[in-house]
Amino acid sequence: QVQLVESGGGLVQAGGSLRLSCAASGRTFSSAVMGWFRQVAGKEREFVAAISGSGVVKYYGDSVKGRFTISRDNAENTVYLQMNSLKPEDTANYYCAARASAFMSTRNHEYNYWGQGTQVTVSS
Repeated sequence: QVQLVESGGGLVQAGGSLRLSCAASGRTFSSAVMGWFRQVAGKEREFVAAISGSGVVKYYGDSVKGRFTISRDNAENTVYLQMNSLKPEDTANYYCAARASAFMSTRNHEYNYWGQGTQVTVSS
């Protein structure tokens, strides 16, 4: 099992930056593919970013490419999402997820473990 706890959400003005953190425990973190997804009420959960166990391979959703950066510190069992140039449409509940398989994925149903989420609100 992997237990995930997100933090770092909050209110920020458009154009600002925010860094989300996801602390993992309960299983070997360094071997787990990790992802970030976001969701607003009434809409499907949207892929944001994913990172391989080694941290070498990274995927990004089209809407965040060039603005967001996913990274991980396996020594600290933590994955991060650095969000720059934030827009009001980035407002959502952001979820950290872990995947048991070594294969990368952008699909939410292929992730096995989820955090409780952290709210990000971007004002204009």
